[in-house]
Amino acid sequence: MPLADFNRPMALALACIAMLAGCASDPGATPNARYDLGPPPAASAASVAPAPAPIKVLAVSAPRNLETDAFVYRLSYVDAQRTGAYATSHWTMPPAQLLTQRLRDALSARGPVLTGADPVRAALLEVELTGFEQVFDAPGQSHGVVSVRATLTQQGRVLAQRAFAASAPAPSADASGGARALAAASDDLIGQLSAWLAASR
Repeated sequence: MPLADFNRPMALALACIAMLAGCASDPGATPNARYDLGPPPAASAASVAPAPAPIKVLAVSAPRNLETDAFVYRLSYVDAQRTGAYATSHWTMPPAQLLTQRLRDALSARGPVLTGADPVRAALLEVELTGFEQVFDAPGQSHGVVSVRATLTQQGRVLAQRAFAASAPAPSADASGGARALAAASDDLIGQLSAWLAASR
């Protein structure tokens, strides 16, 4: 085997290892950087149309791997089944809590939003976060992906159930870019969910 052909796969492997190390340490980030979803998008006239009735919105639930403030990424071009987390960048709170705030704020623009503890009889929305990560398609290219499963019930009867997913490109291949992408994807997903609720009630 020619020496050049032998070195090519070795160079590729070393490049992948370097990328993994770079993501883990996030050298371009501020040490111990904390991210949230930023200010909510401006509401349009159509989005603030009043809802016909109040709705109870439970806190978004999540599997154990999403119950921390870790900022998760996936290098899909290396191994699509392997995830990692930035060492110096985190969320201000677990993603499910960030999404709960964002969802309640968005729905409150349409009408009354209650919690599960309120004694008022109303439709109940349960949302389970199933994915919240920055996915790298190439060393300098990534996007944010958010996915949930939503169930709408009333007095113990299921009215509707559906899975939602949204993605948005990251403006930079680091945690800062990932945070912006995940905020945009979250807002897209909440828009889908709001439209579904309006059609289901």
